[in-house]
Amino acid sequence: MGFKNAPMTSVTPAEQKASLFTPEIRAEIDRWIAKYPEEWRQSAVMAALQIVQENNGGYLTQELMDQVAAYLDMPPIAVYEVATFYSMYELKPVGRHKVCVCTNVSCMINGSDKIVEHMEKKLGIKLGETTGDGKFTLKEVECLGACGGAPMFQIGTKYYENLTTELVDSILEGLE
Repeated sequence: MGFKNAPMTSVTPAEQKASLFTPEIRAEIDRWIAKYPEEWRQSAVMAALQIVQENNGGYLTQELMDQVAAYLDMPPIAVYEVATFYSMYELKPVGRHKVCVCTNVSCMINGSDKIVEHMEKKLGIKLGETTGDGKFTLKEVECLGACGGAPMFQIGTKYYENLTTELVDSILEGLE
């Protein structure tokens, strides 16, 4: 009934970190780490999460967040706090096109509620949901800093401002 002792291997922290991500992902994270003094390497957490999310189909898993924590020498809970606080991080799969609709004050005053209602009807989903074909996720977000062009939304890295229902239809139809 005894257990065989597994051979003891000595793995260095550097070797452990080298196994966390692909060399390309590590290099990209390392470029961000290099922007900070060594004792502040944890400041690269937001960029690291974004890089890992992009390389995982647009969302983070607990395992990936744990790996980011290990890579940056920080407690996993600190990474979870960042990932759950900011709306740019996703903790479940999202559609190929994540439509982030601003519903904050300026957009609300300028009709974001009509834009949301129109998209929900057009796509057949509510805020926070993904279409059955996996093409669109509709997400409500706080201010995206384009108040002068309200109402607006963001898809990927592109802002679309001064939205009307007709413009929304045109934008959505133009996506693959």
